[in-house]
Amino acid sequence: MTDIPFGFSVPGGTPDPNDPQQMARFLSQLQQFLVTPGSGPVNWDLAKQVATSQIEADDPAVASADRTELAEALKLADLWLDPVTTLPSGVRSTAAWTRREWIEKTLPVWQQLCDPVAGRMVNSMGDLMPEELRGQLGPMQAMVSSLGGAMFGGQLGAALASLAGEVLSDSDIGLPLGPAGVAGLLPTNLAAYGEGLELPADQVRLYTALREAAHHRLYAHVPWLRGHMLAAVETYAQGITVNREAIEEALGHVDPSNPESMQELNFEGVFTPEDTPAQRSALNRLETSLALVEGWVTHVVTAAVADRLPNVARLTEAFQRRRAEGGPAEQTFAALVGLELRPRRLREATALWEELRARRGVDGRDAIWGHPDLLPSADDFAEPAAFADTSSFDIGDMGFDLSDPALTGTVPPEAGSDSPAEGTARDGDTGPDHAAGEAGSGGDANSRGEAGPEGTAERPEGGDKPQD
Repeated sequence: MTDIPFGFSVPGGTPDPNDPQQMARFLSQLQQFLVTPGSGPVNWDLAKQVATSQIEADDPAVASADRTELAEALKLADLWLDPVTTLPSGVRSTAAWTRREWIEKTLPVWQQLCDPVAGRMVNSMGDLMPEELRGQLGPMQAMVSSLGGAMFGGQLGAALASLAGEVLSDSDIGLPLGPAGVAGLLPTNLAAYGEGLELPADQVRLYTALREAAHHRLYAHVPWLRGHMLAAVETYAQGITVNREAIEEALGHVDPSNPESMQELNFEGVFTPEDTPAQRSALNRLETSLALVEGWVTHVVTAAVADRLPNVARLTEAFQRRRAEGGPAEQTFAALVGLELRPRRLREATALWEELRARRGVDGRDAIWGHPDLLPSADDFAEPAAFADTSSFDIGDMGFDLSDPALTGTVPPEAGSDSPAEGTARDGDTGPDHAAGEAGSGGDANSRGEAGPEGTAERPEGGDKPQD
């Protein structure tokens, strides 16, 4: 990876200006990038090529044993989650991804999230080109938009490569980035993260699988949630403005006669959120939505684990701190695009879900997801007991037809009816074929029934599942 976090480059590295063959290849590739047709402001083909080329040297293949362990962890996770939520499993297949595969699987959603702000930057470049550079370009000024899309695509690709080295799963940042129903984990990153925590690998793997499976339950069976979350991001992005001085300063380092000068480009700081009431409100909605999702996941995972994982307190604390603060790559990505996808009030949101469970039971807690208007606001985080007391409603009280699959969370026929236990494989992903416990986690075949007599997990008090 280049030392410049978001430097523009083409696959194969920086060419030697004294080597005619290398320069010829570089210019040929650059020309290809500039003329590549696209439906948006960013050259995403280039972004993908830069991202995959930068992680290629440090992206080992996934071993068969890792695939099996992850599939078994996800299956066990779903078994543990069943008694603590009314939402059924949302996992249709499992996947152990390399970093390259994570980039490929999540790129379409990144495109949806980044295009609005990137478009404003690319469109501004034509007006902000320094006079000297504009004169040197001459008739090539028509290519400015393509050049901007290519340069920003290259930087986004480098940012995604950095993220690919840190993320643990498909839902690691709280948004549904990958294909629906596919629970994807990255074993290489999981191993590195576990070493940093100095905790047993099997416990880190199972805890991450629990969080991934819990996210899938929400996004699979709360039909409006995916659109709600992505719309919150897009609404916030609409209020991000372009810092003209930052673009002009970045472009001032470009020398058209020296392709290496493109490596000096750094668009970090180009995007600045507007300090307006509307933008502050949009940021509040985004952070509240992220906190509610992550808080619910933390709450139900903690309930599912109970005393099965010896280090659950350390794992929960580590994950909460990681999500609230963000890692180095996530922080740099936020600086580049202007989007900070962090649930700053995660602990308060978790406490609110715990209060709802204590006062209204599992059914009453999960009924909050019946409609976006039922969700708590940021103000409710300060008084969770008051919200729980005043939220004495149930989804059935709202006049909804509970036989409607869109409200009950029934998996549509076209999505397949396989349970996670059957784990059908799709698109090269591996479904869990065998259940096995995680070593040191109490997850063997006999311990799955710890929550209830004779191996039957009991639903927590006050939370009976609705009858069909």
